[in-house]
Amino acid sequence: MKKRHIILFSGYALFIIVSLFTAYPPGITIGKNFISFGVSMLKVLPAAFILIGLFDVWVKKETIEKHLGSGAGPVSYFWILLLAGSSVGGIYVSLPVSAALYRKGAALSVIFAYLTASAVFRIPMCIFESTFLGLKFTLLRFAVSLPLIILSSRILARITEKSPEKDKIYPE
Repeated sequence: MKKRHIILFSGYALFIIVSLFTAYPPGITIGKNFISFGVSMLKVLPAAFILIGLFDVWVKKETIEKHLGSGAGPVSYFWILLLAGSSVGGIYVSLPVSAALYRKGAALSVIFAYLTASAVFRIPMCIFESTFLGLKFTLLRFAVSLPLIILSSRILARITEKSPEKDKIYPE
């Protein structure tokens, strides 16, 4: 770990400890939130990383390239939306899944679509949303979001692929 990270983390920990001893309410709240977030991550991450590891071992690179690679066409967005809708754990699970997809040969536009769709189309969130805002609203949001997700992911992929830094995305 870099020296700067150690200094920043030590400063953060010192702030929380001093806040506890001085009964500084914002510091105590920050500490409680940190613990709450950490516990929720520890509930999801181990299972998610085991599944990602199994995905890495069990799913062949050729399968990902065939269904999610640059030659897969529009049907790849259908598959990635299904994957994104069924994913749990938020962004701290979506990023390792994206890295695994990239290593297996998925197109960058499909990976960008996955990252965006995993924030927008998760099934539990959509059920909650349709319960409170109505099915019509949820379907309208889908109809508006889906083309924008695909369009923006294709634009981001085009920009990224032209970048001289592309090889640094995920070095082998």
